[in-house]
Amino acid sequence: MAEDPQQIKKIAAASYDYESDPRWADYWSNILIPPHMASRPDVVDHFKRKFYQRYIDPDLVVEPMSSSSSSQTARASSSTSSPATEPSRPRNSGSSTGASARSGTNAGSLWRDRVTIQFSVNAWVFIVSVLAILPLVPRHISNRAYRLSLLGTACSSLYSLYTLYGKPRAWNLQAFQVWFQSVFSTKDFIYFLYCLMFVTSQLHFKFALIPVLCRALEHVAKFLRRNFSRSAFYGKYMAEPCMWVESNTTTLSILSSNTEIGLGFLLIISLFSWQRNIIQTFMYWQLLKLMYHAPVTAGYHQSVWAKIGRTVNPLIARYAPFLSTPISAAQRWWFR
Repeated sequence: MAEDPQQIKKIAAASYDYESDPRWADYWSNILIPPHMASRPDVVDHFKRKFYQRYIDPDLVVEPMSSSSSSQTARASSSTSSPATEPSRPRNSGSSTGASARSGTNAGSLWRDRVTIQFSVNAWVFIVSVLAILPLVPRHISNRAYRLSLLGTACSSLYSLYTLYGKPRAWNLQAFQVWFQSVFSTKDFIYFLYCLMFVTSQLHFKFALIPVLCRALEHVAKFLRRNFSRSAFYGKYMAEPCMWVESNTTTLSILSSNTEIGLGFLLIISLFSWQRNIIQTFMYWQLLKLMYHAPVTAGYHQSVWAKIGRTVNPLIARYAPFLSTPISAAQRWWFR
């Protein structure tokens, strides 16, 4: 008897090397689920199959995630904690079951509220960013929209970090170090640092909003597709743009990486102007170094830097060999 094709696809999805695929780290960092669920293997496996369906094999059928295991866990914990005389008190049992159901409903509604808040902030950032980039907008309005979009993204990133990782367990150095190590290489923390550097700068690089715009666009498209896919207005006007955004997240990430690296060179050029800021330039290159090594952005940044190296290194060797020594020193610092 022939083996089920879906079973073969599931085996292939389970054996796929997700950790070596930079798209998986980017995909997983954008999944909005509670922290206690993110640590469950069945939840991680479910989203791995969703990732495999989107990027590798669209024919793979991914079944909806069942909540039976969590309900069984809840029932088991309640049964072990209840006394032996529980059958003689049906009213207390019913009230405890009702209370647990209400608490579960409240937790779900709270999580939906958090996702809605994220969508509202990112939709606002998207509109303000477009307003800041448009050339016909008056200069003072454009500059204010520029700062507001960076501030909005910084707030959205901080809120996302709080939602996914919470706060330090205690307000001491050791607890803060443990919490900081868990968020240091996340995409939200990197975007928070990115926005913080430019919102406090005197230089207004309008195309610094491109990564901000791409991030907001991805969040808005994901939320609309998940929550309004049955809406007639969505189906008529927004289905195709949202589908394009979700199917071109890699393109948007590469565009953001090119922009971020280009800004680093622009800051170096600005050191020769009266608007130079040595501290900001040094800190931004430290951020670029983090982006190069962080798993969520490493694949895209390393690809861009490799392309730059293939173009620039032959020119330096031919026309400016004296730059080889300082470039080697910079590379040692970069890979350290």
